[in-house]
Amino acid sequence: MSFNRTETQVSFLNSLQGTFPIKDIFHIAKNKETSVVFQSSLSNNPSLRNKQIKTIYEQQSPFENLNEYLIEQKKLDSNENLYLIFVSSESIILDGLPFLQSIFTDSGDKFIIYSQDSINTPLSPLLEPYLEVAHVNDYFQLLSNFQTFNDVPLADIFNQIILNLEKNALFYAEEVYTPKYKNSITLKVLSLEQCYYKVLNQAFDKDSLEVLNNNYDDVSALKNTSPEYGVGKFLHIKKRKELLLQRLIQSENHDLITEYVTLIKSGIYGQKKISAINAVATKLFDYLKSINSPIIKEFFSLNDYLVKSYWLIGSDSWSFDLGNSGVHNLLVSNSNLNLLIIDSKVKSETSVVNSIGQRKKDVGLYAMNFGNAYVASVAAYASYTHLISSVSEAAEFNGPSIVLAYLPYQTESASPLQILKDTKVGVESGYWPLYNYNPNNESKNLENFTLKSNFLNEQLKKFLEKENKLTLLSESIPKYLQESLNKSKSDVITSKIQKNADDAFNDLINGLSGPPLTVFYCSDGGNASALAKRLAARATSRGLKGISASMETIDSISSLNGLGNVVFVSATAGQGEFPQDGKNFIEALKAAQVDGLDLPNLNFSVFGLGDSKYWPRKEDAHYYNKPAKDLWKVFNVLGAQPLIELGLGDDQDADGYLTGYNEWEAALWEKLGVANVNLDGAEETKPLTNEDMKIQSNYLRGTIAEGLKDESTGAISASDQQLTKFHGIYMQDERDIRAVRKAQGLEPYYIFMSRVRLPGGIANAEQWLVLDRLADESGNGTVKITTRATFQLHGVIKSNLKHVIRAMNSTLMDTVAACGDVNRNVMVSALPSNAKVHKQVADMGATISQYLLPETTAYHEIWLEGSDEKDYADNWNSIFESRTLGPKKKKTLVSGNALVDVEPIYGPTYLPRKFKVNIAVPPYNDVDVWSSDVGLIAIVNPSTQIVEGYNMYVGGGMGTTHNNVKTYPRTGSSFGFVLPEDVPRAIECVMLVQRDFGDRTNRKHARLKYTIDDLTIPVYKAKTEEIWGKKFQPERSFEITSNIDFFGWAKDEEGFNHFTCFIENGRVEDTPDLPQKTGFRKIAEYFASVNTKGHFRLTGNQHVLISGIEDEHLSAVKDLMRTYKLDNTNFSGLRLSSSACVALPTCGLAMAESERYLPVLITKLEEYLEEIGLRHDSVVMRMTGCPNGCSRPWLAEIALVGKAPNTYNLMLGGGYHGQRLNKLFRSSIKEEEILSVLKPLLKRWALERLDGEHFGDFVIRVGVIKPTTEGKYFHDDINEEAL
Repeated sequence: MSFNRTETQVSFLNSLQGTFPIKDIFHIAKNKETSVVFQSSLSNNPSLRNKQIKTIYEQQSPFENLNEYLIEQKKLDSNENLYLIFVSSESIILDGLPFLQSIFTDSGDKFIIYSQDSINTPLSPLLEPYLEVAHVNDYFQLLSNFQTFNDVPLADIFNQIILNLEKNALFYAEEVYTPKYKNSITLKVLSLEQCYYKVLNQAFDKDSLEVLNNNYDDVSALKNTSPEYGVGKFLHIKKRKELLLQRLIQSENHDLITEYVTLIKSGIYGQKKISAINAVATKLFDYLKSINSPIIKEFFSLNDYLVKSYWLIGSDSWSFDLGNSGVHNLLVSNSNLNLLIIDSKVKSETSVVNSIGQRKKDVGLYAMNFGNAYVASVAAYASYTHLISSVSEAAEFNGPSIVLAYLPYQTESASPLQILKDTKVGVESGYWPLYNYNPNNESKNLENFTLKSNFLNEQLKKFLEKENKLTLLSESIPKYLQESLNKSKSDVITSKIQKNADDAFNDLINGLSGPPLTVFYCSDGGNASALAKRLAARATSRGLKGISASMETIDSISSLNGLGNVVFVSATAGQGEFPQDGKNFIEALKAAQVDGLDLPNLNFSVFGLGDSKYWPRKEDAHYYNKPAKDLWKVFNVLGAQPLIELGLGDDQDADGYLTGYNEWEAALWEKLGVANVNLDGAEETKPLTNEDMKIQSNYLRGTIAEGLKDESTGAISASDQQLTKFHGIYMQDERDIRAVRKAQGLEPYYIFMSRVRLPGGIANAEQWLVLDRLADESGNGTVKITTRATFQLHGVIKSNLKHVIRAMNSTLMDTVAACGDVNRNVMVSALPSNAKVHKQVADMGATISQYLLPETTAYHEIWLEGSDEKDYADNWNSIFESRTLGPKKKKTLVSGNALVDVEPIYGPTYLPRKFKVNIAVPPYNDVDVWSSDVGLIAIVNPSTQIVEGYNMYVGGGMGTTHNNVKTYPRTGSSFGFVLPEDVPRAIECVMLVQRDFGDRTNRKHARLKYTIDDLTIPVYKAKTEEIWGKKFQPERSFEITSNIDFFGWAKDEEGFNHFTCFIENGRVEDTPDLPQKTGFRKIAEYFASVNTKGHFRLTGNQHVLISGIEDEHLSAVKDLMRTYKLDNTNFSGLRLSSSACVALPTCGLAMAESERYLPVLITKLEEYLEEIGLRHDSVVMRMTGCPNGCSRPWLAEIALVGKAPNTYNLMLGGGYHGQRLNKLFRSSIKEEEILSVLKPLLKRWALERLDGEHFGDFVIRVGVIKPTTEGKYFHDDINEEAL
């Protein structure tokens, strides 16, 4: 092996010489030639010119010779010296094992060995025991993670490893020269892998778990070893335990001995069993000592008798050459040992061959083919519940267990959010299927193999086919998901789909008359596709062959030459990006440009849909309609012939994009010679509006029932998607994996969100438990607390939807009117410290909700009538039928003895848009009372604690459209005071004015906030009073001091205890750090098992109160809270005051991350807040993924509103009490700029604020931003810098 880069070597040795004087440099060379090259490379270095390089050849027992040399040197120089040793191969070190202890400990010297090994694999485990036994850790450092000197400069090796710069290095002993040194890369890796280590630590007590090959309690002392080493260590433990059992069996007969031996031989080592065995073991040990048994002399330590769950933890490097590995040895030995193998390879990395040509194997398949091992394939970021259960099952399996754990990351600095996305891609593509294989199940008449995800890779599919399991597995999965089990390579699928599309396209073209006009589109929100379809239909009515299709159906760019006249309609996504269905096309088009393709026979034009103010900064102006402009430019370069000029539609125009479109379309017909065609009798199908859908729905039935039975797809029709909102259901899809499924030829992974109508935000133990169960069995394993103090379940597939709705209703919860153009969930203050007032406002919330509930029987008919095989109990139907409140069960009898649905409040078209009611109790505004259509502020008599009535505010609303000045958020306007008995009717009258005067032609202008501004406040109020027949009384005085939650314990006046738990962004889930979902389940189970008034309350800030706890149960509840970390409120004031909407990956409206990103951003701010003394100061900060405002960002002191991936509008100046709207401060900024803007402002606030002055008030007082006095002035007075 030759050494190159001589200058680098000199630099390296210069650095080394200047820092630690070297006594000698040894080069263990393969031959004379390599020695000469190495020597000559140093000859020109003045500082090393006299430094002799001592060469020892590999054939000369180098370490034996080195040992002899050092012994002689020590006689001449007793000082501690540093030696640098270069070796060409790790095998040379292994050959020197017998001399290592003498070399490294007897001499007292220090050594750095650099192994230039081409195989780039960890040091053989054979060296590890020697390092441990010989106690040489203080003397020896081996650097062996770089393939060749050519790949990594020696200077970098030295500077980056020894001087603690961040480069990947593997240490096989503690470092020598810097006692506090920690390998930062190793620490980062361990930090990423903590999710798996913590699961082990949660599954077992500290004394019940032993990881044989790593010390994960002290990462600074981390030792990397292989499975061979761990298996060997375990076999030693096993052999000693077998010898103990042999001695016990041969000794006297005693009940303790019999019991102990029986338990040990069971081989089941879950935590409970370990505790039971060790309790017996302790008694046995004490007994043997008491009788002075001879066994004690041989097995004198209690540890000899105790048992543990033994684990090995390793990486996917264990997946290479399995036939010769410790994995293979474990399976052959049939030992009761558990392997956790963490695979960090992302799906996009295609290499399955390591540096020495070994191929990566599927360990799971390898083990399942042995037939004697438990195997689980898990992913912490896909299903934490599955991970926990798999670890438990592995520990309890009597035999070898292998848990394959997926943790994809491309760099050690990968964010949890990116790992989550990569995990989803890996799982849903079938690259990493989730499953369990338990060979013991067969004896229990259960299936050995259980699939936990929806897609199989080809290897696993073949294994199941061999085992005759694939057909059985398919039968247990809905038909629209079965296709994922039967697909093979995605390119084959795609080609078949493409062929079908081409055939259908050609058939349609051939069935038409006239010259062709083909309209291709790429659409983001549906406007571009609707426009393209309308254009094609109009072309047909003018005698052309009009056809529309997505750009993703275009087979090849060259095929466009034969289509004649072609129009491209493109929406604009993100930062001037193509929508998803146009991305492949534009890339292919650009590639054709590079290849020099000509399209002389293509006549084309392009129309784009965009918003000229969406990116208002001058430097961002080029994003406006960029996809359309790019198409126009490339087609011109390719020689295509323009039909008419490029057309651009602008949302800012009077009629939106239609202003530019109508002019462009007229020019197109003129060019094609069909402008003057007689269109008499030609009827153009108008787009179906939401109003059409409602009136045609037969009181919200539509074709929902039929759609639920359609097994050919996971979706429902577009019309039913709108109607199911009235039933509390949104159809969504997993956006993280859209591209993956598309590449596989699969439809999007359609899932549904189901929202509970929970007036007052109160849930009992039974209701909590059913939601917890549904989340695991039918949802995504989490429960979402919404910003309207209710529950949402996400990830429900269509075939489970009816079961989920029925299960909720079985506990007297329902989902009717939780969404849709009706009154939605009524939200009230959680109020833990005042039971009397809380009961009054909670009862009022329930009364309003029931009073304004739609009276259609469609909900009961579709979801609750009859029985369902998935019902948990046989009595569900009797529960549904006997319920007095909730969804209406029977139609109304009208004249002629006809039974019909009647909506006395809503009518057949319901409301123009949604309608919300919030109730606040001063001094708390934890419901953002001014944000809703109707806000009620309770006026409480301080002496009697009786709610005397409510101040009513009308016209609040949060939704907007970016840079569209015709849309804005609004706070409610005061109508006056209302007595409690008049509240439901007064709200009804407000609603009736909105029903009759709200805009039903433009949903962006349909909310009550626009109606009240259009009519004016006095006119709207007068119309309400006219219907009501009463007058609003003058508003009564009150004081609001906060709109956040207060965490921790409170006791109300009746002696009941309440604890407000911090649930970040409302996501109730189990994580390695916060197993909150399990904790709430345990508390709910406890409540259900005892006589208690304990229950749960939800807050509008997305947190949970454990409420109504009697003193006698307080200790038990506190213990559970402590165990599951529900009592943890030690968070910064900023984090405690934060809130985020769901956004990606499930919300179809999301433009950017929100729930998954806000915690990351806050973490980056917290370190700075600590520095400037603001850690405990409350600042209301909110984030949404779009401008629709679900987390009410427009009222926050600091808000970030998503515009595009990783890009947000920064809003400042909202009122801390929720009383004032904020205003745009910076447009379209990313994280770096967000931090650079906020940090100085927060520091200035810390230094210059007045006593008690909140951040939102401060930035207005000092002129950073101007206040928003009314919603309609939201877009006024914005600084130029903001744009």
